Amino acid sequence: MTTSTATEFDTTWALWHHAREDQLRDPLGFLSLTALHWLTDQPERLADVPGTWWVTEDKVFITAQPGDRLEFQGTGIAGVQILTPAEGAPGLEVRHGDRILEVIRRTGRYAVRVHDPKSPALLAFEGIPAYAPDPRWVVTGHYRPFDVPRTLTTGAVVDGLEHHHTATGTIEFTIGAVTEQVVAFGNGDDLRVLFTDATSGVTTYPAARAVAVGAPDPDGTVHLDFNRSANLPCAFTDFATCPIAPEQNRLRVAVEAGEQHPKLGLGDRL
Repeated sequence: MTTSTATEFDTTWALWHHAREDQLRDPLGFLSLTALHWLTDQPERLADVPGTWWVTEDKVFITAQPGDRLEFQGTGIAGVQILTPAEGAPGLEVRHGDRILEVIRRTGRYAVRVHDPKSPALLAFEGIPAYAPDPRWVVTGHYRPFDVPRTLTTGAVVDGLEHHHTATGTIEFTIGAVTEQVVAFGNGDDLRVLFTDATSGVTTYPAARAVAVGAPDPDGTVHLDFNRSANLPCAFTDFATCPIAPEQNRLRVAVEAGEQHPKLGLGDRL
């Protein structure tokens, strides 16, 4: 690789890295989370959340008074509001001043996530620690699609939850002397791999990292740029419900590339 090519590689990676950090600076993004309240079938008041909340027959019920200042779809909640969030999807948003109370459904359970632009985690965020970019971690692999997409179930960082992924094929690649085969999620034009490796729980987040693969060439060739291995939201907050990597995608090698454990940036020992 020539000097100019190396400079272009580093610059392109830096732009990707800065975009990742800017995404996390969203005032109502994952770093703004301050609480995760699981709901039951008993009406109850949640800590630092107005109104009364409960679940009946797969519907979330909220009772509130005008003074509670709760709004759904631009209308104040005065009396009873019923919400039906979709399984695994982004939640329905109830506004409370400059906060968002996100109502979610995960594995048939319902919860309220509190997004606060004054979150301590958001205010303290100084960036994502990462390995220095290295072209050697751009790996060529071969994608083999399944005849029919399959549903692959993984666990989650929250005990008792499950994630159901659409697996469309496998990718085989070699790092050093080790050949690995992983399951790819997504569709044929937008593949991604959720994985762990020998750095997981040491210098990188233990549950999983994700790397976008994109569309394979007509002959099945793909390129995995492990420099762009990204943390899931759960690496940054205890109030996310992210999946863990499937057993098939637990690499034997140490992928010393991409984003590291965010706590490294805070000087914590892992």
